[in-house]
Amino acid sequence: MNTLSRRGFLAASAAAVAVAHMPRFALAQTPDSLRLAAATRTLDIDGRAASVFGLAGSGGQGLVLDPGQRFRVDLTNDLDIGTIIHWHGQIPPNAQDGVPDMPMPLLAPGETRSYDFEARPGTHWMHSHVPTQEMQLLAAPLIVRSAEDVAADRQEVVMFLHDFSFKSPEEVLAEISGGHAGGGHGAHAHHGGAQPMQGTPMGGMGAMPGMDHGAMGGMPMDQMPGMGGMMGMGGQMGGMAMDLNDYDWDAYLANDRTLSDPDVVQVERGGRIRLRVINAAAATVFWIDTGAAGARLVAADGHAVQPLSGNRFGLAMGQRLDLEIDLPNENGAWPILALREGARERTGLILATPGAEVRRVDAVAEAEAPAFDTDLAQEARLIAVDALPERPVDRSQMLMLGGSMQPYVWTINGAVWGQHQPVTARRGERVVLSFHNMSMMGHPMHLHGHVFQVVGLNGRRVAGALRDTVYVPPMSMVDVALDAGEAARWMLHCHHMPHLATGMMTEFAVSASV
Repeated sequence: MNTLSRRGFLAASAAAVAVAHMPRFALAQTPDSLRLAAATRTLDIDGRAASVFGLAGSGGQGLVLDPGQRFRVDLTNDLDIGTIIHWHGQIPPNAQDGVPDMPMPLLAPGETRSYDFEARPGTHWMHSHVPTQEMQLLAAPLIVRSAEDVAADRQEVVMFLHDFSFKSPEEVLAEISGGHAGGGHGAHAHHGGAQPMQGTPMGGMGAMPGMDHGAMGGMPMDQMPGMGGMMGMGGQMGGMAMDLNDYDWDAYLANDRTLSDPDVVQVERGGRIRLRVINAAAATVFWIDTGAAGARLVAADGHAVQPLSGNRFGLAMGQRLDLEIDLPNENGAWPILALREGARERTGLILATPGAEVRRVDAVAEAEAPAFDTDLAQEARLIAVDALPERPVDRSQMLMLGGSMQPYVWTINGAVWGQHQPVTARRGERVVLSFHNMSMMGHPMHLHGHVFQVVGLNGRRVAGALRDTVYVPPMSMVDVALDAGEAARWMLHCHHMPHLATGMMTEFAVSASV
């Protein structure tokens, strides 16, 4: 192994580390509106220049808000194409939610739009709601600190994950839908799939022909394979192979870097770290492996959970995890790795005390990481600190998640966006949504404008985590409870970008209460 000489290795004193850590994330300083720009930028990815998009504040990519600070932002589109940004994890008024034509149109090139709403504390993020643009890295962290964060004696570190291709998103989607994309363990080569709706903004997308090829017909629930958590290792389930990865990306990034030149974060001996991990990948589920640095999972999707100790935790696209790490009282370097599920590729960052030897970590592991949470074991262990109040359920709805690799079409209740029937509720109702995945791929399901609690896993009641994005493994069912919010049309979709781009979206239509 050879030693890394990290460009710009931080030389700040221990007292300054907490603030100095996030040089690429803009720190909010004034009560005035913050400026945020969607713009192009160039990354060095394994020695090769890559032109990507980004969301830049005054101090770099992303925003960090202070406790109690409103989300008061002027967003300018410095791209040469229209865009719109969704504030993932926040609950703004519907008009500010950031979905094309629901109700606001895309920002034209050069246009500025203002946003002003109460920010919800926690680890969140922001991204374009045009799938091809998120695939070009038009995304960034959105951290809203709490008073407890400010008072705590700990250092905050952000790990922002992405997958990346040097090919255009349109080329990537064409390869995936045509079955020429490769894919990791468990993925199959398929041919002749449906053509994706390339470059089309979600919300204004037209109808797409195709039927639900992933459903199991009228088979009763108690006879369906896998509904009892009967998932084998190695991507096998009831004799059928799961499709874990449907594209082999050129690189996997943590804070815009690969392991050939990782982000090296200076830390104190014996210090406590709050690691905020955000999975902004288009189509990759990651395991977060803290190695020798034992961790406690303390929040999911920005909401506190009862601490869960371990050194490997998974998160799907759109999800966030907060990990607390107590470092040994000694000099050293601790890699924090993100392992691609069902494959050997990995990325990550390195926590290092001043002067410590930082050894290179190979971007390819010796063994494949397993599939993520096929039996919902991790989700079952998460318990919300502030659960939804108990109350009778006013409305229950089943959402069937279907689709297949050939043709490459993914559906909710048998329909793609444009042919969908809205999921309906009245404002203030307690609603239970049951996500029933009858396909052979997992789906991270994201609901805009609401926080929900996981209350059922494969038919077993739980008092699970508060979330906005829940992962539903193949042949599994997850129930979530929520209180219907503002009367408006709210997006409900899979956060796997190729699935979303081919129509895996519906709407949660809330009407005014009687």
